[in-house]
Amino acid sequence: MNVAEMVVKALEHEQVEYAFGIPGEENLDLVRALDKSEKIETIIVRHEQGAAFMADVYGRLTGKAGVCFSTLGPGATNLITGVADANGDGAPLVAITAQVSTDKIPLTSHQYLDLEALFQPITKRTKMIMSRNSVNEIVRLAFKYAEGEKPGASHICIPQDVAEEEVPEGVSQKLLHRPVKGKEYADKNELEEAAAIINRSQRPVILVGHSAVRSHAEKALTAFAEKLHIPVINTMMAKGIISYTSEYFLSTIGIPQRDYPNICLDMADLVICIGYDIVELAPSKWNVDGKHTIIHMDSRPAHVNKLYQPEVEVVGDIENSLEELLLYVDAKKKPEVFFDIKKSFETENAEYKTDDSFPVKPQRLLSDVRKILGPDDIVLSDVGAHKMWISRHYECYKPNTCIISNGFATMGISLPGAIAAKLVHPENRVIAITGDGGFMMNSQELETAVRLKLNIVVLILNDSSYGLIKWKQNDRFNESFCVDFTNPDFVMLAESMHAKGFRIESTDHLIETLEEAFRCEGPAVIDCPVDYSENEKLSRHLREVMERYRQ
Repeated sequence: MNVAEMVVKALEHEQVEYAFGIPGEENLDLVRALDKSEKIETIIVRHEQGAAFMADVYGRLTGKAGVCFSTLGPGATNLITGVADANGDGAPLVAITAQVSTDKIPLTSHQYLDLEALFQPITKRTKMIMSRNSVNEIVRLAFKYAEGEKPGASHICIPQDVAEEEVPEGVSQKLLHRPVKGKEYADKNELEEAAAIINRSQRPVILVGHSAVRSHAEKALTAFAEKLHIPVINTMMAKGIISYTSEYFLSTIGIPQRDYPNICLDMADLVICIGYDIVELAPSKWNVDGKHTIIHMDSRPAHVNKLYQPEVEVVGDIENSLEELLLYVDAKKKPEVFFDIKKSFETENAEYKTDDSFPVKPQRLLSDVRKILGPDDIVLSDVGAHKMWISRHYECYKPNTCIISNGFATMGISLPGAIAAKLVHPENRVIAITGDGGFMMNSQELETAVRLKLNIVVLILNDSSYGLIKWKQNDRFNESFCVDFTNPDFVMLAESMHAKGFRIESTDHLIETLEEAFRCEGPAVIDCPVDYSENEKLSRHLREVMERYRQ
């Protein structure tokens, strides 16, 4: 058994199901070993960035490290953005790259880069396999770091000559134990101090982040909020942690403008931050004056930030901490003032659900998407203006049913991410909602979806522009520049890759087109013109709302 084959045996031991990547000259042995594996399905993609995004979303949905691989040099650099996204978003991922032979590393060599130095800032750990005797240790460490809280990316580099070396029989071939990580619980004094602060408060609000999703705390959080009558605001990456049908769900926070959830947080006399990570949402977005009283509840201590200084940190298993706090905290009166704010938002939104104007308004589009998806079906949002609308208007019943990258926030993630989501949940409908800019960044992966015969739907919001940047330019300068472009015929592009293409020419045809797209045997692309005049309209409206509440 050579080193490459030992690596694959170790991956099988780590219960890897898929390896996403592209073969190259220097990773021939690894790819051959992967191809011979009966436990790992090797999925060849069309660009290494797509491979990394697939591993990224696989990791986010399963909690197990997704695996991607590439050759050295340009193959490895192509992985970078997706690996960085996983690290920023808290998704477990292991990237495996080739490297030149060890005798060439100290010299000027073709396609050589110091890959450990390159991956170091965007991973939790990066190591090169230099000895045939250390394979299992390096692979086990990569998964330990990737899957440990907070999850992120790890990198393994394999020189070409090392990959070919035979691993000695005996201890060097012995697979390492995969220990089951036990839960750690919050200190009783921390719980009692937090309970005292909550009991003294009159208008507490919960701000919940993605760590609560990773901790599977949705039931405990919902019970905590509903029994104690404390309303909940979630970050973009925590959508669905409490169902939008709950009376105590207020809104999602995160768009650039001050919005209704900011009003609620301004009025709160206590913010209970549960699973909150400042990478998702800077404290300056909701605590600009640093005046909030804050409780931090997470499996990890709080970050250091002058605008995020908790009175107490309840550090331990989130689900257990919420259940324990229920024993100490008295229920509040129903927060009618917050319910009134929520009702104002819902009333504004309701009028758009029957708006038949064309091009399609983003609010109507998301209402129609919600109608044809079940509670467990999955939306993959790309990054752009549509992400703001999805954050604000797409209604979720459950966590991990609306995947938004808002740690690293990378354009181009939705199509490869949808492929991974469909592999993880083949029984569910999966739709990628993307702008035309984001779609073109990884449109080549449509062929991967065709080859895999995956029925995913790609809904392109077409405005021939980098719409979010145009929105920001218009808000700041009252003009836009350097953001417009032309597009291919997306229907013909889809069909040239043997996918099905649709074009929306009337708003009232969107639902029936979506249903037809989901009946296809493979992937389908829907080209949908969108009315992004709603962007600046929303900015103006929110300025008026903020002024009204200040008065």
